[in-house]
Amino acid sequence: MIALVQRVASARVEIAGARVGAIDAGLLVFVCAEPADTVSHAERLVAKLLTLRIFGDDAGKMNRSLQDIGGGLLLVSQFTLAADTSRGNRPGFSAAAPPELGRALFDEVLRIARERHAPVATGEFGADMQVHLVNDGPVTVPLRFG
Repeated sequence: MIALVQRVASARVEIAGARVGAIDAGLLVFVCAEPADTVSHAERLVAKLLTLRIFGDDAGKMNRSLQDIGGGLLLVSQFTLAADTSRGNRPGFSAAAPPELGRALFDEVLRIARERHAPVATGEFGADMQVHLVNDGPVTVPLRFG
């Protein structure tokens, strides 16, 4: 599983001009499943997202987690994180999970996150989404499990 984590002051997802998910301060996370991923990878990803210490403490050091600050979590499916750009100028996406598996694993990430944290928002799997964010820092962290 691949994730791109962005610390945000706020973020929202729109589909055809309608807001479908939004958070205030917290994490915007783009999530990509790969063919060998399992529910165990989804569990590990959510555990890491909730405890990753990338928020400032009183001294300005990155010592606080999403759980510590009670921040929002916006999860967005993004198969393009598995892009292979090693040949030519057009990326290949064969390293991403097939849509059925990708949807199932993304839904699992979402389910686990909602069990363990609030608020959790999302976009819509497979939809053409517009993601708006105010990156805080900026702080952007790639994660990979698998």
